[in-house]
Amino acid sequence: MSTGMASLTQAHFRVHTSTLRRVQSRSQGLLKSGKLFQLQGSAFPSIHINQPYICCTKLTPWESSPVTYAPTDNQSETFLQQSANIFEALETSKTAESSAENVEGVVETISQPGLQLQFFKWPLWLLGPSVLLATGMVPTLWLPISSIFLGPNIASLLSLIGLDFIFNLGATLFLLMADACSRPKYPTQDCKSKAPFSYQFWNVVATLTGFIIPLLMMFGSQKSFFQPQLPIISFAVLLGPYLLLLSVQFLTEMLTWHWQSPVWLVTPVIYESYRVLQLMRGLKLGVELSAPAWVMHTIRGLVCWWVLILGLQLMRVAWFAGLAARARKQQLSSDTSSAVVSD
Repeated sequence: MSTGMASLTQAHFRVHTSTLRRVQSRSQGLLKSGKLFQLQGSAFPSIHINQPYICCTKLTPWESSPVTYAPTDNQSETFLQQSANIFEALETSKTAESSAENVEGVVETISQPGLQLQFFKWPLWLLGPSVLLATGMVPTLWLPISSIFLGPNIASLLSLIGLDFIFNLGATLFLLMADACSRPKYPTQDCKSKAPFSYQFWNVVATLTGFIIPLLMMFGSQKSFFQPQLPIISFAVLLGPYLLLLSVQFLTEMLTWHWQSPVWLVTPVIYESYRVLQLMRGLKLGVELSAPAWVMHTIRGLVCWWVLILGLQLMRVAWFAGLAARARKQQLSSDTSSAVVSD
């Protein structure tokens, strides 16, 4: 047995040495002839290279042996069946797995926070109107004017401004709660609501008209166009809080338009409702101040103007509600028709 193995090893070694001698003799012949390096008539000198050739069939200990993978009988039909390129097949499988994981994660994030936020929104439906009632109507209707108004002086003016500031604080809290309630059930849904340009234009016109009328009244009184004249402190007590709250309303409306909040439709309704009460309070104070008749008629004209604007705002709310109902009905009909076509 040992002699047979020795003879096989010697025969294998002779085959390798004979093959290497042939390759060496051919390469030396090409180098001596110089035909290998002839370029356009120029020849390089002959180069004689004597290199020993080593042939080893045994691998070193640190080299890994070649591994071949063969599919089993069950995997032979489905092995890399998607694409001829192995890298493309791996990429598509990874993409499919990652997309499936992302979809599962989105579904979990949508379902859980949406349900949690609904529990916090339910008390806001009662808390928001309660805050608006407590800060706006209760001080104006039940607080006696005599305890606030001490005469045409700075103290009375600051007291009236503080009373309107309490309402403004409650109105801001109410708008924040209304904005939170108007948000969709799932946080990933978009809820931006842009006010039409015509709506913004006519609101600005109404606000500027409410500014211009008192300023013209004060200018005419100072220039003696209207007789008898109205003192500056009396004018500030009667219409100073009105002008200040009108400025706050204009700023709030601009912010709701810029942020595209859904509460842009109810913001003027809240402030204009309180403005009617504010002007009615001015009529009571005008009687105590013995204001001229033209001042009282101007304040009554402002009351009528803002009641008219408030009615227009309520008609706009009804119009937008009908528009939203029609859009919802069209969406439901389109979804039903698409479902019938797909079936």
